[in-house]
Parts: sequence; structure tokens; C-alpha cells
Amino acid sequence: MSKRIDYYDDPNAPAANSLVPSVNVVVTNEASELLLIRRSDNGNWALPGGAIDLGESIPQAAIRETLEETGIICEITGLVGTYSDPRHVIHYTSNDEVRQEFSLVLAARATSGQLTPSAEFHTGALGAQAPA
Repeated sequence: MSKRIDYYDDPNAPAANSLVPSVNVVVTNEASELLLIRRSDNGNWALPGGAIDLGESIPQAAIRETLEETGIICEITGLVGTYSDPRHVIHYTSNDEVRQEFSLVLAARATSGQLTPSAEFHTGALGAQAPA
């Protein structure tokens, strides 16, 4: 099984060899609960998200990734921020790719769907209270 290893400000981290635009999505529901995934490759809790495919808009990528990873359909409501930090690299052991973080984080609200973990993730959870 391939692994994803995150390094932050680690002098022993491998050098980045890739920069891939990606999206992450802060999805809340009517109860202000936050949608999180638990990654199967490293066990960390995270926001749904992933790489933006060629021919895809940023909102389309965010909606697709959220649906693929959680079973939840969402509507994009805004931009949280853009994040790129050369001190944060992500090593994918399957192909030895080492990405520098580059993420557009969008806000969204859950509109429908059934919470369904994907093969990529152990579990999904709607439950943590989002800040007001």
C-alpha cells in the first residue's frame, strides 16, 4: 500500500519535485457541523479535497472531490484562502513524488448525499462543530 507522508519544516524531508494545484473543502451542514475524512494512507483527519484535473474549474474539482471522498454533494459558498508553503512537502511513496503544498481552500455547504467513506479513506464524519 502506498503511503502519504507529510513533512513540515523538517530538515530531513525530501526535496520537492512537483507542484500540483489542489482544492480542499470546508463543508458544513445546517447544524454547523464540519465534514472531515480520515485518510487510510496516514491515519490523519483532513478536509476533503485533491488535485484539480485538466479541463476542470476550481469549484467543479471541489464538488467532485467531496462527493468521491465522502458521498456528500455540496454547494460552494466562498473562498477560505490560498495556501502554498515550501516548508510543507507531501511524499507519495507509490511513485516517489514529493509535492510542495499548493491548495485553494473553499467553503461549502452540504446539500444532499449519504455519508459514504471511499476506499481511499477509512471514515468520514460530520460532527465537529465549526467555529461561528
